[in-house]
Amino acid sequence: MIKTGYSPADRAAACARVGNHFGEGSLVWELISSGGWLMVPIILSSVIAVAIVFERLWVLRAARVAPAGLLGQVWQWVKDGQLDAAKLKSLRADSPLGEILAAGLANSRHGRDIMKECIQEAAGKVVHELERYLNTLGTIAAITPLLGLLGTVIGMIDVFSAIMVQGTGNTGVLAGGISKALITTAAGLTVAIPAVFFHRFFVRRVDELVVAMEQEATKLVEVVLGNREVDFNGNGNGRKLAAAGGKGA
Repeated sequence: MIKTGYSPADRAAACARVGNHFGEGSLVWELISSGGWLMVPIILSSVIAVAIVFERLWVLRAARVAPAGLLGQVWQWVKDGQLDAAKLKSLRADSPLGEILAAGLANSRHGRDIMKECIQEAAGKVVHELERYLNTLGTIAAITPLLGLLGTVIGMIDVFSAIMVQGTGNTGVLAGGISKALITTAAGLTVAIPAVFFHRFFVRRVDELVVAMEQEATKLVEVVLGNREVDFNGNGNGRKLAAAGGKGA
């Protein structure tokens, strides 16, 4: 006789583990289904919010948006006469800050006002791209608690309708109905709280990046017009020079 190596106790324990696994899954499904049809938009909102959070965490990295030392590198190209159409195209495609700087450099021969105007136009486009999906995330943070509250109100209406039909004698049934009615509110808050946090976090991150890019763009205008020197060993910071003083030197 071939021995399987498994005793009846081992087989019973394995079956119990499988049953517990499926039992947990059925419990989750029971909670979702007991919340009613309003759980569907809440779950969809949570999926969209998670996707936006991971996408914005990747896109709004400082090293990607405003690389350190980019201004110094660009000025080195200008100084060495290496800034051509190919370099401008590469600069524009590499980073949002590069797109802003390239817009200013492409129009530097037209004077300060035109150069700054082109930089502002490019910056408006860049900021719009940085803020992409943030309105959607803010909307999810605002509506999911309301969807949960609506589900709870609908559930309480059903509970009171049952009270009118069956009376208040069966308190267990009433407590179970009320707990089910509160599931949508809990689900809505579970989605909304992280959404509010990340929405404010990303808005703050965009503000910080915009300030950094504005500073670099201002330095570019002054450097091209001869009013600032660039520290090539640092992050592009330099000292202002008076135009007359620069000529006298």
